[in-house]
Amino acid sequence: MEKKLSWKQALLLFSLIFGMFFGSGNLIFPVHLGQIAGAQWGPATVGFLLSAVILPLLSLVALAVTRSESVFDLIRPLGHRPATIFLVALQLCLGPIIVAPRTATVAYSFSFANWLPKGQQQIGLIVFALVYFILVYWSSTQSTKLLDIIGRYLNPIFLVMLAFIFILAILSPMGSTHQAVTAAYQGNAIAPAFIEGYNTVDAMAGLIFGVTIVHSIQKLGYKKPGEIATVIVKTGTLSMVVLAVVYVGLILLGTTSLAHMPISSNGAVALTNVMLYYFGRFGQIFIAVMGTLAVFTTAMGLTASFARDLNRVWPKVSYKGWLAFASLLAFIVATLGLDKIIVWAAPILMFLYPIAIVLILLSLLSPWLGQGRFLYGWALGLTLIAAVFDGLSNAPFAKDLGGLVSYSVGTTTHVGWYQAHIFGASAGFGWIGFAFFGIVIGLICQKLFGTKTQS
Repeated sequence: MEKKLSWKQALLLFSLIFGMFFGSGNLIFPVHLGQIAGAQWGPATVGFLLSAVILPLLSLVALAVTRSESVFDLIRPLGHRPATIFLVALQLCLGPIIVAPRTATVAYSFSFANWLPKGQQQIGLIVFALVYFILVYWSSTQSTKLLDIIGRYLNPIFLVMLAFIFILAILSPMGSTHQAVTAAYQGNAIAPAFIEGYNTVDAMAGLIFGVTIVHSIQKLGYKKPGEIATVIVKTGTLSMVVLAVVYVGLILLGTTSLAHMPISSNGAVALTNVMLYYFGRFGQIFIAVMGTLAVFTTAMGLTASFARDLNRVWPKVSYKGWLAFASLLAFIVATLGLDKIIVWAAPILMFLYPIAIVLILLSLLSPWLGQGRFLYGWALGLTLIAAVFDGLSNAPFAKDLGGLVSYSVGTTTHVGWYQAHIFGASAGFGWIGFAFFGIVIGLICQKLFGTKTQS
């Protein structure tokens, strides 16, 4: 007889899933999207939700469908070494290279960046980031009730405040949604917004942290893979619906804010200005305190996860050793500032996301296609080729690659060979054709030379 999910269990899992995905990127990128999409906010919202809500949910379901204990299990048809490389790449991206340092710069943008004179911004960022990651390291080695209070009580208060802002925005909007549209969103707004959703990094986060959710479900007494998948779909869908509502509210805030302010350099600046508009000085102080606490717990979880996983792979270095490495590297990256982190994160995400998406799709289809080495090798191998080009296309040094990929100088865009000749490449989706042919070739090879499952 199938075990029935109680409302208390559903609420517990909802809180776990929502808390795992809600971080600094979930706050700032929807607001910025609303500003750059302008009147095209509707189609842009659809594209953003596809990559920032649907894909993360599918990553959780993929873990349940394949009965995976970790990301190693998802990619195990290719062997131990590729699984290790992929795990380390994901953890570097989620930890000290992109997301963890981004939390520090978002917290700084919410707080001291608004109070220090322009000439002291860089030194202020360095000091802030240093103290921030010292506290991240210390907190990750302690067992204190403070972190439970932040995660269990203060984060919900922050969300309630956001909900209050959304209600105000509906009753007393800053302006209309008929605002100017930037060049990238004047045509098909869904595609660039889908790419913008990569910045949340939640699809890759689901592959790493989804295992924690699966284990939590098992502890509640659900042991069968089918039951686990059902619970994930139910609670995950609820969590993602709430997250989607937050996204829509933030996107609308960004769009309507254009009536009173220009497009900000990033979403942290825009959200701070929105809080200042509605609540004055109190709003600015509130987001400085609550926003910092919200992203701090995210940084702590990311660096701790990085240290745990790398300690398992290379146990000669202790957990605290890896934690210190992650905190130090994150501090160094954070000193670049939020805008530069976003710019340099783009090629990394454009490289990793296609691989993660194809891996999720292969996992979801594994009951029918199997998990053979030929299938995974060809599908992920060809996707890797396109992902390299997609990454290079978004690199700051793209113009130095001799016309191989597109690059822009001012308002002039020079179309490179990859975007000119590969279908969908100009929009960032050149990998789709490569993945499709990889799956076809892999299935043919699997039929001729192998079996559907790895031996």
